[in-house]
Amino acid sequence: MRNPLPTISQFRYRNAPIFTFRPAHSEVHASPSKSGCIDSSDASISPHSQIQVTRGPHVPKVLGLDDIKLDGLKILYRADLNLPVHPSTKEFLDDKRIRSIIPTLQKLESSSVTILAHQSRPGRFDFTNLQRHANRLSQLLGRPVDFVPDVCGPSATAAIDSMHPGDVLMLDNVRLHPDENLLKGEIEEQETSEIIQNLEPHFDIFVNDAFGAAHRSSPSLTGFTRKLPSVAGGLMQREIDALSIAVEDPPRPYVALLGGAKADDSLRVATNLLERNIVDTVAFLGVVGNFMLMADGLDIGKSNADFARSQVEPFVDETTKMAKRILSKYRKKVILPEDLAIELNGSREPLSIQQLPTPHPIYDVGLSTLMGLRPIVMGASCVLWNGPASYFEKQNFAFGTIEVLNMCIETDATTIIGGGHTSALVEARGAAMRVTHNSSGGGATLTMLSGGRMPVIEALERSFETSQSILGERGLLV
Repeated sequence: MRNPLPTISQFRYRNAPIFTFRPAHSEVHASPSKSGCIDSSDASISPHSQIQVTRGPHVPKVLGLDDIKLDGLKILYRADLNLPVHPSTKEFLDDKRIRSIIPTLQKLESSSVTILAHQSRPGRFDFTNLQRHANRLSQLLGRPVDFVPDVCGPSATAAIDSMHPGDVLMLDNVRLHPDENLLKGEIEEQETSEIIQNLEPHFDIFVNDAFGAAHRSSPSLTGFTRKLPSVAGGLMQREIDALSIAVEDPPRPYVALLGGAKADDSLRVATNLLERNIVDTVAFLGVVGNFMLMADGLDIGKSNADFARSQVEPFVDETTKMAKRILSKYRKKVILPEDLAIELNGSREPLSIQQLPTPHPIYDVGLSTLMGLRPIVMGASCVLWNGPASYFEKQNFAFGTIEVLNMCIETDATTIIGGGHTSALVEARGAAMRVTHNSSGGGATLTMLSGGRMPVIEALERSFETSQSILGERGLLV
């Protein structure tokens, strides 16, 4: 049995420091953590083993690397290596996406692997070739990664044909080829691309690990799946398995914590989960929580309202209707903030919703909201968290987001972190090994959670039987 919530005079988080309180209308201040709990100034966490993710009954049926014999194959490997780049120095700001494919490449080390990837889009400052990506991958992988400044021309195919088992080759930015940017429709049309026609004859199988782009369609992402036996890479498989739990067959009770700045994204996720009756509680936090308070008829102050609306332009009316529909139809499952924190003269000050409107910026949820949320999260069997609960980049307002993270790492529930800024925060705080799954996707994760189309996964599903048959005939199935 879980302990009941303590009184406000001495509120102790499980395995966490005691928080002491000032008189009424004051905010919480934590002493430095000496336990495994994170506070807003300490990023150190000791890892623990992850909960095993198992496939639910409705997980997309795709071939994985464990299904085939990988020795001596010529593999075309589509990865998502689209990295954030500093606008002035052009240095990589984060190489997480390169790091994330290392386990798959290690698994493929007895075959030759040719990597197809993209960086940004034509016309943008960070649209570059992939030479530096290859160099960084080589450093992380601990073996040579050759680069050829060609996507699918004679230089590329000659380099591919000269490869031996264990070799890794990176082709140039696939978006340098116009077909990749223009042929985004039917796969039949994509198959006419030079990318497909020139590369396909040189490979035995196609491995797609580009989950971050799985909500898109293009020759390099979906066009090979009818031409080559097609397999999900390790990263892709983990994302499919984990996110399918969140949207198909979650353990109950299931709690969704939805925050961040863009209310339309969070409300689409909430609508999908609520309408399919697979979630028990949805808590709205951050700017999304402020938007929901507005939809519930509260005046949060002009500057706060203007900011919340600006994040969903030009779809303010549609997003407001979606919010009101959720409140009207699913009120009993919804949790809204009951108190907040504002910035006043550079300091954090508490504010109950009864004290609204306020001319001061709302940057965090309040203590009462978090205290009410904690037993619900701790009693859940599955928790989905997407979007910060606060303006966590400001130290005085990191509290709400860090405490939501604390709940996620302390609960015994299956915990799924929904990509984007939330996953980056979990990674930065050293907590990735203390949640069940920390998604690598941004838009792809949100699309899957909201029930949108995932062309890459759909293409892998459609190719399943044909790929299985071809690989079986070649004696390549395990």
